[in-house]
Amino acid sequence: METVVDSHFISQITQAEKLLTKQDSPVQGGPTARAQSHAGNEVTSQVVHDVTMGERIITGLESPVQGGPTAIAQHLLAQASGAGLRGAEEHSGVLDSETISKITQKEKELTGENRPINQGPTAKAQQHAGEPINSDTLHDITEGEKKITGGDRVKGGPTATAQSELGKSRS
Repeated sequence: METVVDSHFISQITQAEKLLTKQDSPVQGGPTARAQSHAGNEVTSQVVHDVTMGERIITGLESPVQGGPTAIAQHLLAQASGAGLRGAEEHSGVLDSETISKITQKEKELTGENRPINQGPTAKAQQHAGEPINSDTLHDITEGEKKITGGDRVKGGPTATAQSELGKSRS
């Protein structure tokens, strides 16, 4: 199922942006502007990346905000790639919303926090949303995991979760 950057997509990004900026109109170079530059094209990981770069402009944060423009774009990309439409035991080997959700759950178990930590494993995984799980994505997730653990990887933690998804996609 192909999802296109259309008026519906852009309006969802705009709405999320307005919640962050508390302004009536989108910010120049922000997530809405970045999404509009892809109007008429298929939603891809590049679109999500560009929305993320725009979100950074308005938040000043390195990591995407929960429920923000990047999260919306990731969700729509995951829907477009069929995540959620496949059977529950279908594993894509891609950092889709389902896999990122599992990483977030593991992060919450480790930190005891309800929200992902800035530069933690969820934030690192979100930076690679829609991309195949590979050594680069695993490295970044590991770096995020080390940030929340004080330098150690945890058995059954966020990185192990991503590795497990990759392994399941190959079997």
